[in-house]
Amino acid sequence: MDVNFEYYKIFYYVAKYKNFTKAANVLGSGQPNVTRAMNCLEQEIHCTLFIRTNRGVKLTSEGAKLFEHVAVAMSQLQAAEAELTASMGLENGSISIGASETALNIYLLDKLRAFHMQHPGIRLKIYNHSTPQAIRSIKNGEIDFAVVSTPTNADDPLKEIHVQSFRDILVGGRTFTALGGQELSLAELQNYPLIYLGRETMTWQFYHDLFLSHGLELNPDTEVATADQILPLVKSDLGLAFLPESMAQEALRQRRIVQIRLREKIPERQICMVYDRQHPLSAAAQRLKNDILENHDE
Repeated sequence: MDVNFEYYKIFYYVAKYKNFTKAANVLGSGQPNVTRAMNCLEQEIHCTLFIRTNRGVKLTSEGAKLFEHVAVAMSQLQAAEAELTASMGLENGSISIGASETALNIYLLDKLRAFHMQHPGIRLKIYNHSTPQAIRSIKNGEIDFAVVSTPTNADDPLKEIHVQSFRDILVGGRTFTALGGQELSLAELQNYPLIYLGRETMTWQFYHDLFLSHGLELNPDTEVATADQILPLVKSDLGLAFLPESMAQEALRQRRIVQIRLREKIPERQICMVYDRQHPLSAAAQRLKNDILENHDE
């Protein structure tokens, strides 16, 4: 049976809307053309598919059986079209991401490396943002999303999704090797030079609140703009600092710095993605977002 497959597409929409005129509008055709196509289809497959009524059409039992199969085929075709459209969107374009150094080093770099290998035609714009800067950029529509460390203070319509937990440790340079065998309290830390991120960061806020909860004031000797500046300063014996454990591991292994035990427990923090639920994403940005959130519920 050599049937024009365009007839099946027209049949699908007539059966879906149970009306020739509505189907014609969806197809961008005229009602006489749709009627003619359905007459041809009924003649070619030798059965009646529709019962004409004053309100439109109803499917016959044969028509209902055919619709079950055609609907499945149309669903597959539409899914294939969507997939091809998405894949074309992954051949070029650009994605703008705000990222803190902590999030970049602990979590994001591996994700970006895998994505770039799979989609080399897509340009990645990575902005070195503190968490507050990233939140502002999302709200202003300047970036597609951000991957930063908590706390974020993100509010509606922004959504925050945690992707990995981490904990800071206290470290010092070789000058402070003797402290490696001791346990210090937060109060005792104030007797030593301290290195912290600047007051405009949420990491500063995190430690300010931590010290304050123990009746202490945070007064660092050195403030830096970015997290990747801390480790070189610690290695140069300019003071003690808190660093994510994974970022300090290599220097600890090389014995260029020493870990110092702290009496108080540092609360766990999170690497998280923040995005605007009302901001539409390109196919490329959506794919990278999905890759970053793999195995994490939105």
